[in-house]
Amino acid sequence: MELILKQDVENLGFKDDVVTVKNGYGRNFLIPQGQAILATVSAKKVLAENLKQRAFKEKKIVDDANKIAEALKALDIKIASKVGAGDKLFGSVNNIDLAAALEKEGQAIDKKFISVIGGSVKRTGKYNAVIRLHREVSVDLDFEVIAQAK
Repeated sequence: MELILKQDVENLGFKDDVVTVKNGYGRNFLIPQGQAILATVSAKKVLAENLKQRAFKEKKIVDDANKIAEALKALDIKIASKVGAGDKLFGSVNNIDLAAALEKEGQAIDKKFISVIGGSVKRTGKYNAVIRLHREVSVDLDFEVIAQAK
């Protein structure tokens, strides 16, 4: 079943992509949730016209995302967390904590666009995360988890 996505869908595609999915997934989940529409001939023509008109606006959005990416690369993020015996953390550090740390630095990034490499962090040290700012722009961010001052 061919569908046109109306919004970004995790592990499937971005808004306005034409994707092929199994019939049940499209009919029972994507279409009722309002995340996709059937890719009929007329819908594809409308999509092509919209993409043509949006191409100019898209360039400005990509340029803005690149500026934010350069600003993020310049940041030195340190996340303080409670530490137990050795270098083990009480709890873990994940994308929510990283989003809060970026917010303190003046860069508001939604937590769903941040993915910490390897999942959640459970020890002190240096780690890496990928931040997706746009479908064409993503940045690797290095951050460090340090022991909280007692």
